[in-house]
Amino acid sequence: QVQLVESGGGLVQAGGSLRLSCAASGRTFSNHIVGWFRQTPGIDREFVAAIRWNTGTTKYTDSVKGRFTISSDNAKNIMYLEMNSLKPEDTAIYYCAARIGTDVRTAPGQYQFWGKGTLVTVSS
Repeated sequence: QVQLVESGGGLVQAGGSLRLSCAASGRTFSNHIVGWFRQTPGIDREFVAAIRWNTGTTKYTDSVKGRFTISSDNAKNIMYLEMNSLKPEDTAIYYCAARIGTDVRTAPGQYQFWGKGTLVTVSS
């Protein structure tokens, strides 16, 4: 059974930084893509960033490019999302997700495994 557990969310002022973590367990992730999505009430879950576990290839949505960095510690099975220059519009529940495969996809339906989410609130 795959488990993804997020941590690191919280309240931060605009311009500040947070680092989210996603601890993964239950299988070897060498043939997986792991990523972050976010969701606010009334809005569909949105792709934020993803990384191909065995190569480190990354992909970001345009609104976070240059501000967010996704990385992974393969030895510890942990994925990170470093978020800098945060804006109020980054406020959302952030979800860690994983999909079996080697190509990075941005549609939530392409991801088989999900964490429960961690709330990020950015105040203005």
